[in-house]
Amino acid sequence: MTAGESAAYGTYPRESALPDIVCALNRAGFENEDICMVLSPGHPLATIVRDARIADSDVKENSVGARMIGWFSELGAVVIPTVGFFIRSEAFFAALLSEQDVASWSGKSKALAGLGFSHDEARRLGRQIGDVGVLVYVSCAERARADWAKELLRRAGARESASVQAGSLNRAATAVA
Repeated sequence: MTAGESAAYGTYPRESALPDIVCALNRAGFENEDICMVLSPGHPLATIVRDARIADSDVKENSVGARMIGWFSELGAVVIPTVGFFIRSEAFFAALLSEQDVASWSGKSKALAGLGFSHDEARRLGRQIGDVGVLVYVSCAERARADWAKELLRRAGARESASVQAGSLNRAATAVA
């Protein structure tokens, strides 16, 4: 993300319907390319992706994995530490794969640092995502859009939602459900 850009994020438990959250954002005018998810490796959708096999004889199970991978590939980015990542957006590619001083970090914290969260915030949010949660991050061109995305994420059941200024990523306003 470039300096001066705004963003919003929400954290969700495993039972949250991620397609519904993305659809709500899409209906409000947010593009898939502006949406990034960081899933815990223990999240049920991460398990589907990890267990997907092209040569699997179980066609039904294989098609679920293929559909999930296809859907993830339509988003700006999806990061599942220790499993893999899908990055469609050039902005997310640059942010998530840039050479940062986070070599000692691991897993969710490293991915969150790539989105611009401070070390402390990345660790805190990584713990909040826990073993089975997910963070949904929406990149926005302006602060008002980030505030609107924060509200949509909150309405979609986020445990925590906030709008932030990328670059500094200071918390603007947080609603904890």
